[in-house]
Order: sequence, then C-alpha cells, then structure tokens
Amino acid sequence: MARPLRIEYPGAVYHVTSRGNARNKIFSDNQDREILLSILGAVVKRYNWLCHAYCLMDNHLILETTPKTNLSKLMKQINLRYASHFRRRNRYFGHLWEGRFKSLLVERDRYLSGTCSFQNEKTID
Repeated sequence: MARPLRIEYPGAVYHVTSRGNARNKIFSDNQDREILLSILGAVVKRYNWLCHAYCLMDNHLILETTPKTNLSKLMKQINLRYASHFRRRNRYFGHLWEGRFKSLLVERDRYLSGTCSFQNEKTID
C-alpha cells in the first residue's frame, strides 16, 4: 500500500515530530541537544525556513514552509545529520528514528498560538 501524500504548500505551518526508534531517547545528554539545535539552525538558515518554536522533549518542531523549500527536504537534512552525529558520538548502531517523521498542518490562529506557548522561548535565526 502506498504512503499517503503529504499536504505541502508555501506558507503552510506544520507541527512536526520524529520519534526515536522503539521509543528510545534521542539525546544522551545536553551536548546532544545543543548539536541538534545547531543542526536545526543551520538547516533552517540554508533552506530559508521559519522555525516558530521547538520543544526538546525528544521530538517536536513547529515549522513554516517557504516557496523555495519543502518539508521533506528540510526534515531529511535535520534527521540525517543528527542521526549521524548521535551514532558517531554514542557508538550507537541501528536506526535512531522510528519510521517517517509525522507532520500536522497547523491552522495559523488557534492551533499555532497553542502549540507555541512556552515559558522559555528561544529564536533560531
């Protein structure tokens, strides 16, 4: 059975999650978290994306597409680069991520403000 197509268009906002394989943790310590944020910042800048919010509970991002990029390309870069780092640093073998990333199209008004309500906010430029 074929995978369902993702709904993607410029200016769309997504709540994106990538779960660790077998629900394992994807961070061994704060250095891993800092590396993921560094990769996220570099990829967001390279592909000219907007990252409205992130939550380091192992798997959540709020991202907005632009006319020049697509969600799959962005998440491939983030997940591939971070998984390579994690495997090398932690001598981890096998899959880090469980299947494909999940994405929910976000309605800008109610859902976006609800998903981005954090006490300690950081901006990724």
